[in-house]
Amino acid sequence: MARRSEGLSERHRKIMDFLSKFQDQTGYSPSIRQIGDSIGVKSTSLIDYYLNQLQQMGIIERDEHVSRSIRVLNPVPATPIAQRATEVVRAAASAVENMLRVPVVGRIVASAPIPVPASDLNYFDSESSVDIARSLLPAKEKVSDLFALEVSGDSMIDAMINDGDIVVLKRQDVAQNGQMVAVWLNERGETTLKRFYDEGTKIRLQPANPTMQPIYVDKDKVQVQGRVLAVLRRVD
Repeated sequence: MARRSEGLSERHRKIMDFLSKFQDQTGYSPSIRQIGDSIGVKSTSLIDYYLNQLQQMGIIERDEHVSRSIRVLNPVPATPIAQRATEVVRAAASAVENMLRVPVVGRIVASAPIPVPASDLNYFDSESSVDIARSLLPAKEKVSDLFALEVSGDSMIDAMINDGDIVVLKRQDVAQNGQMVAVWLNERGETTLKRFYDEGTKIRLQPANPTMQPIYVDKDKVQVQGRVLAVLRRVD
């Protein structure tokens, strides 16, 4: 007989849900009374009536003269609400699994470089961190290679990095031209966030702000600390 699950009432669906779960757990079907208890119905004749309807719909098969003889032929699909709830739960679980926790290890200046006290790297405590979706980062990046810094200054505003934003970086000590990097200027004892350009004997650190001039530094006076992978916008 053709399946007609679209005509099922809420009680039909509850019975089918209980039948499926019970049989999956025990390997046999429940009694009429157990079915009634599961949906809050004491009348065994009413449960028998519902089972007959399910049998007529071709959803179950049973021998009325044999106890515990119910067999599910066509599992009933979840209701749209139940399906949506399941999808939401799965999506939430997937989102949690897709999140990475990156430690915020300090502050970096994105303006004209200024001296940074050694204690500035401890501005954030050891538990400070930001959560970022793995999908926002390049593939195959190791979590252990990532760290984050709070930006101070406005030299990178044309790169959509504002004062107070958080930049997520990958630890590395080399950079390619055009990459945005965090650098330590050894001779000056200063730190800054700029675009990196190797121009032979000098390194040009280029701001992304038309009102500011680039910084030129000898190669041996620049220490690349990390490359920017993502920017987390601060929302006031």
